[in-house]
Amino acid sequence: MSEHELILAAAAGAVMLAICATLLALAQRRQGEARIKALRQQIASLELGAEAAQASAEAFDSALLAVQDGHALLASGEESLAVCVTALGLLNADPQGVMAALMRADPDHARRLRALFERGEACAFEVRGPAGVVAVEGRAAGALAWLRLSAIIGEDAGLPTAPRFAAFLNARTTPAWIAAADGAPVWVNGAWLAAAGVTDLDEAAAKNATFDRAGDALASEAANLGRKRETLRWTSLDGRRRAFQITAQPLEGGGVGVWTEDVTEAEEMRELLKRQLAAHDETLNHIADAVAIFGEGKKLIFHNTAFAELWGLEPAWLAELPTHGEILDRLRQRRRLPETANYDKWKAAELDRYEDVASAPDDLWSLPDGRTLRVVRQPHPMGGVVLLFSDITGELKLKAQYNALIQVQQATLDKLNDAVAVFGSDGRLRLHNEAFERFWNITPAQLDLAHDFEGVVELCIPRLHDMGFWRELKGRVADTDPQARAPISGEVKTSDSRIVVYQSRPLPDGATLIAFADVTDARKLESALADRSAALADAERLKRDFVGNVSYELRTPLTTIIGYSELLERSGENLSERGRGHAAAVRTAATQLARSIDDVLDMAQIDADEMALDLDDVRVADLLSQTAGRWTPEAEAAGVTIKVEHAEDIGLIRGDMKRLTQALDHLTENAIRQTPPDGLVTIAARRAQGEIQLQVSDTGRGIPFHVQAHIFDRFIGRERGGPGLGLALVKALVELHGGWVALESEPGAGATFTCHLPETAQGAAGHPELSF
Repeated sequence: MSEHELILAAAAGAVMLAICATLLALAQRRQGEARIKALRQQIASLELGAEAAQASAEAFDSALLAVQDGHALLASGEESLAVCVTALGLLNADPQGVMAALMRADPDHARRLRALFERGEACAFEVRGPAGVVAVEGRAAGALAWLRLSAIIGEDAGLPTAPRFAAFLNARTTPAWIAAADGAPVWVNGAWLAAAGVTDLDEAAAKNATFDRAGDALASEAANLGRKRETLRWTSLDGRRRAFQITAQPLEGGGVGVWTEDVTEAEEMRELLKRQLAAHDETLNHIADAVAIFGEGKKLIFHNTAFAELWGLEPAWLAELPTHGEILDRLRQRRRLPETANYDKWKAAELDRYEDVASAPDDLWSLPDGRTLRVVRQPHPMGGVVLLFSDITGELKLKAQYNALIQVQQATLDKLNDAVAVFGSDGRLRLHNEAFERFWNITPAQLDLAHDFEGVVELCIPRLHDMGFWRELKGRVADTDPQARAPISGEVKTSDSRIVVYQSRPLPDGATLIAFADVTDARKLESALADRSAALADAERLKRDFVGNVSYELRTPLTTIIGYSELLERSGENLSERGRGHAAAVRTAATQLARSIDDVLDMAQIDADEMALDLDDVRVADLLSQTAGRWTPEAEAAGVTIKVEHAEDIGLIRGDMKRLTQALDHLTENAIRQTPPDGLVTIAARRAQGEIQLQVSDTGRGIPFHVQAHIFDRFIGRERGGPGLGLALVKALVELHGGWVALESEPGAGATFTCHLPETAQGAAGHPELSF
């Protein structure tokens, strides 16, 4: 290629290069303009955001600091920063100086800020300065750390911030929360979550869990009514039933603040106090004394049943809680108060007692109906007065009777010859008689000085030196062992040779009675009586021996006389009629004498308690018929008729056939002798109330009244023969059977002897060795 071509080609290339460069420049220009436009729009948007951020920061009175590598720059809120500087007491509004002041305020604040700058940990705290409080919130964003500062000055300086207040509520041990208008919680503290058993509100909503449904309803009610509502709820918390006072308060700006107070102990104490008051009232209602409690307004606030009954007041009227003055007026109208000359003055004095803080002395009221009341007034611990009324009418009467009995007792003791002293369980001398002073030769003044047992012993020692005796006697007085206080008695000899009998007796009230008696003369008399008793016993023995010997000596010739007299009566014609009459008279007299001797021996045997009964079943009908048969001949000879009377079923009696026959023989013989010719002697028997009555009656001349009282005595003379032992022996024989004899007689109308015999006799009378 030629040089010209080369030049053309180079020129053409240069032109093309220029054109391409121009086109490229145009394209880059268009792109740059578009970029610039986009940047301008971004700058405008950023400026608008910065202005909005600045405006928002200024609107909420807060300053925003950006911190990078320890250097703080003001992002927004210049005026708010100036307020924070004023609150902290700094001289200029330098962001770096403000941050340094925040770190110097508290080591904990410095630790929190370093954690924010180095590790990006968020923080929130408050710094109190001389003029106010600065609330600090820190957040990390990229390489920058942002601090928002809010100053609180003036009256609001003492109020905590919302986060601080939330932390405060979260630290409470009882549930607290903020609820919406429908009662649903929107913020809760940790105690609420623990009580509901969840970790957050989302979990509570998922599980439909809550602290207390009634608390949610209370919050809804407070929101709807627009005023505070309170209630007391018992709920189970941590396995224990607890009481919470729940308060719901509508908040400004919406929502309801709900907080609780654990009042379990207070409610339990309230219930305990209520039960104690109920028990106290119940106790007062069961006591006999009348009780009335008046409050500070002098109104009746309590009365027991005895109060209404004592004064006869209507329960319905008392239930209206009348005043003290009204009650006094009503009692005055019914004449149930003590009579007084000036009732108004007396009433005013009664009502003035409310001003007294000390207990008033007891008072006695004498009522017109004869009753006497003890009035006790006490100030009530909770204000007012407590009145107690005790009816002591019976007590005063008993006290008077007791004093009279004591006087009678002392007078009675003074009349005793025995020396008597009464010692209390504490060993003190309580009572003694005049004989005690004379016995030990002690004056009343000395006994007044000797208050106890030891002092009395010192006064008695000159007459009785045996200290062992006094120690034993002291044990009976002062020892608390019941066995040691058992009654004792004995004899001691005094220094003047007297024989003294002593005895101790425990009394029901714990006291001990000690009595002394001088038995010297009695012992001498007993000795003389013992000697005389021995002599009498010897005389009795000699009498029995004499009676036995004489009876034996008399029986032998009497047997001979009776035998020969009977032989003479049967001699026939060898003896004249007159001689046979004499022989019959001799035989009758001898037989009567023999019976009298038997009576004397039986009576002597009974007196010696040596007669034994041979008990057996005795047919009463046979006993009566045999007696009548034996005495019929003699009765016919005297012109007397014997009659037997008894029931068909008279039956048996337990007794001694021989002794019963002997008793009936004596009664029948006596009846025949006392009955004139053509008279009647009746032998009868009847059964009545567990006994058999054997009865012998006659139609004779009877027994004079002055003789009836001694008819059963021994040796009462009879008209014919014998020592008069028959009726006395009848009485003794019937009594041996456990029975008794009765006499009914009038002069000129005959006599009736009745032997009352038990159906079953006790036959040990004659065998003392068999007695138990």
